[in-house]
Amino acid sequence: MATSQSTRTLTRATGSFVRSTPGSNSLERGLRLLRAFRHGSGLLTNSELADRTQLPRPTVSRLTRSLVDAGFLAYDLQHQAYRLAPACLSLALSYRSSEQTLEAALPFMRELAEGRRVNVGLAVADQLEMVYLDSVRLSRLGIFRRMLPGSRIPIAATSLGCAYLAGMHPAARKALLARLRREHGTGWPALQRGVEAALRAVRENGYCHAQWAAGMAAVAAPLIPPTGGIYALNVSFPTGAELSPDALDTHAGLLLDLVADLQKAWR
Repeated sequence: MATSQSTRTLTRATGSFVRSTPGSNSLERGLRLLRAFRHGSGLLTNSELADRTQLPRPTVSRLTRSLVDAGFLAYDLQHQAYRLAPACLSLALSYRSSEQTLEAALPFMRELAEGRRVNVGLAVADQLEMVYLDSVRLSRLGIFRRMLPGSRIPIAATSLGCAYLAGMHPAARKALLARLRREHGTGWPALQRGVEAALRAVRENGYCHAQWAAGMAAVAAPLIPPTGGIYALNVSFPTGAELSPDALDTHAGLLLDLVADLQKAWR
């Protein structure tokens, strides 16, 4: 009789976290409330939280009470709404300080950004979005949005997101693509074509590209740190109405050289 694999063995084999013990639904719902707070959304009412999380209003009321009692939310009496409490900042600082590979990468990112006047960003996935760990943005003023650490962009519509997908274990990528398909609904077929083209580009060339805003183009590649997990690294730059092959080749070369430099530095 064959012995079943342990969940730790399955985690290593699939590249996805696997445990046989059930999770806590209440905890997951509470974390959904915390995730609803984004840059530019500092105050949220119970009604707004219910809309953003699709949780019932009574459930939201119970959870916000618990989060206030635990010190993760604070209630603003003047605006009658909730804001994140300082405990969340401590968690963010702890996460940032634990990302030693990021600290090692930043000097290389800055050197490229300063030397070639391009923007360089490093991101990871959270649910169905990419989150910037950091971004060195030194291109011409007025062309690019300011991307602060913690800024979010969609996975399926961006080169960073597609590069991340390309770096995933096939089983984990299949699961994430299924979630993206459900999330985007009727809009998925058009996005899927772009995702599939980007995945082919990474397999064949090591990078993918996107031109998703006027005057802006980006090339991106997956990056595997020695600590495990997956990063996505991009170089974005100004362009005309059409992205020229020469500009694409030049910036793709810069990106791939940076990937190689980081992998050497992490050894």
